[in-house]
Amino acid sequence: MEIEALIALLALALALTARPWRMLANRRPLAHQTHGAAAPLWTPLLATLAILPWAWALPTLHHMPLQLQWSGACLVLLMLGWPLAVPTLLTVGLLACLFSPSLDGPQALGLALWSGILPATLALLLGALLRRLMGQRSLGGARAFVYVLGRGFLGTALCMFIAGSLAQWAGHTLPGVGEGLSLVARWLMAWGDAFVTGMLCAVFVAFKPQWLATWSDDIYLPPPPRPGAAR
Repeated sequence: MEIEALIALLALALALTARPWRMLANRRPLAHQTHGAAAPLWTPLLATLAILPWAWALPTLHHMPLQLQWSGACLVLLMLGWPLAVPTLLTVGLLACLFSPSLDGPQALGLALWSGILPATLALLLGALLRRLMGQRSLGGARAFVYVLGRGFLGTALCMFIAGSLAQWAGHTLPGVGEGLSLVARWLMAWGDAFVTGMLCAVFVAFKPQWLATWSDDIYLPPPPRPGAAR
């Protein structure tokens, strides 16, 4: 537990050095703001704090032979960005501990680290790798497809499986699952996270891109045609 607490504190310190609270400030010009308008990221932040703690606490609220854990960390990373996602996921772990009498402090810390901070960090590194690869190739309009499929769907499955495998190696076993089938169970759970994250990511890109802190029109959308360009 001491090592997990140290890693969590280190991640929190690094996240706070980026001053993530600045992302919650409304950056729209004053001429285009309505009275009392809030920053767009308040909506996904509050939704995360309202829904995700119950999803994390659910396996301990019901006595089931197979307790499958849904993470949602990669979706939180895509919506809030890493500096804001880290304190949010730690808060989610704290709230899950308060909601479930069967979830104690060390378990909540391990959940926040292995199902929250670690997959979110892996998703951050994967996003940086994909942006670097995109910069070396001319993809045109396929860049948005790379974001949804690469970061939202396949990337989530990969990050969740790696994080789950590392948690398994660190001694966090799945209740009711034999050691030989643990990796298979984590692989299947990773795809459950991937389907939800990929679906919501596609919806947000189409209708609410302002809810995705990791989305940028300049990076993922092709530039508009120049006036007078040959047709």
